[in-house]
Amino acid sequence: MVVNGFGKEIIMGLLIPLIGTSAGGACVFFMKRGLDIKVQKALTGFAAGVMVAASVWSLIIPAMEQSSGMRRFAFVPAFIGFWLGILFLLILDNVIPHLHLNAETSEGPVSHLARTTMMVLAVVLHNIPEGMAVGAVYAGYMAGSAEISAGGALALSIGIAIQNFPEGAIISMPLYAAGKSRMRAFADGVLSGAVEPVAGLLTVIAAAVIVPAMPYLLTFAAGAMIYVVVEELIPEMAEGEHSHIGVLLFAAGFSVMMALDVALG
Repeated sequence: MVVNGFGKEIIMGLLIPLIGTSAGGACVFFMKRGLDIKVQKALTGFAAGVMVAASVWSLIIPAMEQSSGMRRFAFVPAFIGFWLGILFLLILDNVIPHLHLNAETSEGPVSHLARTTMMVLAVVLHNIPEGMAVGAVYAGYMAGSAEISAGGALALSIGIAIQNFPEGAIISMPLYAAGKSRMRAFADGVLSGAVEPVAGLLTVIAAAVIVPAMPYLLTFAAGAMIYVVVEELIPEMAEGEHSHIGVLLFAAGFSVMMALDVALG
């Protein structure tokens, strides 16, 4: 898998989202001030829209199509996988200390970690399911699934990269504003996204070992992403003074990911 052209295609697909995060993190070199709160809401809403659309079109629907032989019970693997993903993120959310953007108090166990470190950990938690989603889709493509094409896998990878661009900026700019150097803030932004190709590769390996688990892996990633959207992104885009910008950009992100999946899939 790692030496032929097919393997290189998968590795590149796993790395594309990290490129998006890195490009967003590089904004710290060109912007003098932190992101305006309305801009943060807009970017967060866009990311949430991409993740919801990806969960539906790229993960849940293909998983149920792969289980179509179960007829009226084709939803069962998707149902189980989805809930396992939800519970997995719930556990991580409670055992890893982290601090969400604009929050005053940290979540998870009591920790003496620096505020900036816990901000990075919050984004790392966010990125784990995204990496798993890309890995699961590429694993399905690698296994020859008729429901997942090379274009469909690439569409998800590009969609995640697009929403990772604002995420990279959202993490690096506050770190710079908190006192870190531009280079350190950029490096931490990139580091927060480095978990994605790692999680993706582990998912590919798991799928190769347990091929029948593919529908469960796809919806596991979907459940984990939906958890992040509902627990983190939607509250962030709605907090503070009322504004429709988050909702409108949610719709934009959803539309972009939906269009990518259909056009490239």
